[in-house]
Amino acid sequence: MWKYIWKRILIAIPVLIGITIIDYGIMCLAGSPLEMLQGPRVSEAALEAKAIAMGLDKPFYVQYFIWLKQLLQGNMGYSVKSYQPVLEMIGSHLGPTLLLMGVSLVVSLLIAVPAGIYSAVHQYSKGDYAVVTFSFLGSSVPSFFLALLLIYVFTVKLGLLPSSGMTTLGTDGGFTDVLKHMIMPVLVLAFSLAGSNIRYIRSAVLEILQQDYLRTARAKGIGRFKVIYKHALRNALVPIVTVIGMQIPMLFGGAVIIEQVFSWPGLGLMTMSAITARDYPVIMGVCLLSAIVVLAANLLTDIMYALVDPTITLE
Repeated sequence: MWKYIWKRILIAIPVLIGITIIDYGIMCLAGSPLEMLQGPRVSEAALEAKAIAMGLDKPFYVQYFIWLKQLLQGNMGYSVKSYQPVLEMIGSHLGPTLLLMGVSLVVSLLIAVPAGIYSAVHQYSKGDYAVVTFSFLGSSVPSFFLALLLIYVFTVKLGLLPSSGMTTLGTDGGFTDVLKHMIMPVLVLAFSLAGSNIRYIRSAVLEILQQDYLRTARAKGIGRFKVIYKHALRNALVPIVTVIGMQIPMLFGGAVIIEQVFSWPGLGLMTMSAITARDYPVIMGVCLLSAIVVLAANLLTDIMYALVDPTITLE
C-alpha cells in the first residue's frame, strides 16, 4: 500500500508541473494585470517601472521559472491587488471553503444513500418515480438559479435566513449564527450533489440485487435489512466511492459560484476577485491548490477501493 502511495505521489509531481505550465500560459494570454492600472493619471513610465518591478517585462517562460523557483522556496508570491502573501491569503480563506464543502458533501450523502437504496429496492413504484424525479431535478437545475430562488423566498419574502457572509456584521458570530448563514449555500450544493449521487447509487444497488448470492441470502431467511445493508450495500460501495471521489473536485469548483452568490468568505470569492483584477500570483496559487485537491481525491479514491473491497490489491 505505502509503495503504491509513494509511486502515485512521484507520478503526481510532473503532472502538477504540466498543469502549472498550462495555467500560467493561459493566464498570460488573457492579459496583463498592468492593463487594469491604465488610465489618464498613470503615465507610460510608471507602467513600465511597475512591469519591471513585477517581472512582467520578461518572456513568459522566464516569468514561469521565477514563479516556480519561489514556489519551491515556499513562497507563492504577493497579491498584485492587496500586496498580501498569497499563501497567507489562501490559508485565511481555505477554512470557510472546507467547512462549506465538507458539510455539503455529508448532507448530500445523507440524502442520496437512503434515497438511492430505497429507489432500487422499490423499483418502478411511486416512491421510485418520486426519487428519480428529484434526482433529475437536482442534476438539471443550475446552482446559481436555485441559490437566487432560495434568497428570494427565505430572505426577501420570509426574512428567515441571511443571504450573505458567514457571520452577521457587527457580531462575534457563534455556532448558531454561522449555521444560519450556512443553510442556504449548503442546501444548494447538497441538492446538486444528491441529484447525481442518487442515480449512481440506485444503479449500483440494482445491479447487486440481481446477483445470485443475494437470492441465496434471502432464501436463507437472514432478514431483509441484513440482505440490503450488509451484503448489497457493501458490494455496491466500489462504484459509490468512485462517484464520491469524482464529486470532491466538482464540489471544489462549484463552491466558486455559490460563494460568489452568497458572499461566503472562502476561496471562491477570493478567486473571482483575483480573476477580475488579473491578480496572477493569487490565480496561480488557487490553480495549484485545485490541482492538488484533484490528484489527492483520485489517490484517496484508490485507497478507499482497497478498504471497501479486500479483493482489490494496489500494486
